[in-house]
Amino acid sequence: MEFATLVRTRRSVRGFKSKPVSRSLIDEIIEDAKRAPSSMNTQPWHVHVLTGGALEEVRRRNTAEMMAGAKMKRDIIASDTYEGIHRKRQVDIAKKLFAAMGIERDDKKMRQDWVMRGFRQFDAPVSFVLTYDRSLDPDVICHFDLGALCYGLVLAAWDRGLGTVINGQGIIRSDIVREVARIPDEEAIMTCIAMGYPDDAFAANTVTSDREANVDFVRYIGFGD
Repeated sequence: MEFATLVRTRRSVRGFKSKPVSRSLIDEIIEDAKRAPSSMNTQPWHVHVLTGGALEEVRRRNTAEMMAGAKMKRDIIASDTYEGIHRKRQVDIAKKLFAAMGIERDDKKMRQDWVMRGFRQFDAPVSFVLTYDRSLDPDVICHFDLGALCYGLVLAAWDRGLGTVINGQGIIRSDIVREVARIPDEEAIMTCIAMGYPDDAFAANTVTSDREANVDFVRYIGFGD
């Protein structure tokens, strides 16, 4: 796929087929994504790929904890709420998703079910758990580097017909993920990517988020015009 087509057609996928993703295909995706730039070639990232019973255990325990009212427990500082324009954008995409899924504003049961889908990583057959070397904290440059790897994984997957959604809810109880995946304490869990073959019959998969016009967030300095 041409690069412009790749980045402009990519969207977050929240409904997946049960079809498994082969380890060899996952390895190809990682092979491409690891070419992402990192600060002074530090390559601070680690990738833990979960499927099968291990992923099901994370799903089950994560969901049970959150249903019981447990607080989130993440390795990184994460905001519970957004305000201003950031909140507006969050609400805008939620409205699109709920409209596609036929979830009414006052339908608390369906809204709760949607939240639970997030905690289950949208029932994707594969989860990439992204971590970085904790020794690099509190330097946030490694977070930037991990974001580059994350985007590389997303694009490499899309190029091969696989859908993804970057999903912080899936590792909202990082202690559970660490235990099940046997992630060393020396690594901090940043986020996860749910991945699989898109289910074209899942209505939310048709939704694309809006992007601001360049003029709203770009400044050009020194161009003489």
